[in-house]
Amino acid sequence: MLVFKVLMLFMLPGYTAPKRIITLSGAITETVDALGFGKQIVAVDVTSTFPEYIKRLPRVSRNRSVSAEGLISFSPDLVIAPEGDISFEIQSQLKTYGIKLILIRQEYSPKGAAALIRKVAAVLGVASKGELLAQQTLSRVNDALARVRQSTRQPKVLFIYARGSGTMSVAGKGSNMDAIIKLAGGRNAVNDFDDFKPYTSEALVKANPDVILMFDFGLSSLGGKEEMLAMPGIKLTNAGKHQRIVTMDGQLLISFSSRLDQAILQLHALLMN
Repeated sequence: MLVFKVLMLFMLPGYTAPKRIITLSGAITETVDALGFGKQIVAVDVTSTFPEYIKRLPRVSRNRSVSAEGLISFSPDLVIAPEGDISFEIQSQLKTYGIKLILIRQEYSPKGAAALIRKVAAVLGVASKGELLAQQTLSRVNDALARVRQSTRQPKVLFIYARGSGTMSVAGKGSNMDAIIKLAGGRNAVNDFDDFKPYTSEALVKANPDVILMFDFGLSSLGGKEEMLAMPGIKLTNAGKHQRIVTMDGQLLISFSSRLDQAILQLHALLMN
């Protein structure tokens, strides 16, 4: 309710569209761009990599952490971030400097993707444009899901997040990866915990996935497919025996915004190959 009230403030007469925007998630960044405000983005977080020009913008975060000083240094008139990512201290500092901060909670579903688009559009003062984009997105997603339902296979999929062999975790129930795997026609190989937990070879063997899914940069950080296959326990799984290790662009997989249909279809094709 609080978020809704804040959004309504941006729809009142006399509202001035923001000229300098900082976006602090890949999903928010690509949504702002899709709504026609890409030129107003002056800085982004480390997860923002789409569209291509975004990679050339300054980064205000390292390892997903931000500082008030770093944000203020870009003189933004609007900062949009995921709910829970900005500390109360930073929120207070931004308010002191007269910088509008909007926090958005994201839901990992088709309805959630449409809701994200509508919320961002309301913040930017283009609610009608956001409604059109949301409806177009839902239509494309429904078409993608219809194609997914044509397949009778439902492989077990284990998502492994990696940044080198020392930083590895797997996705459990309720995570964004759990959601996209199911939408693409797979089954999450892990169902005994929520969110993410550290990777262990014992848990890998127990899960026995048909397919191991990773972000493209994650597999690269481990040295590539051959190095991954040589890791303890991998070859004891169905995925390892059949060398079924697949990768996708991380932002596309987890953005749950206007490109959700693309993520569903690309992942579905990889899982069913």
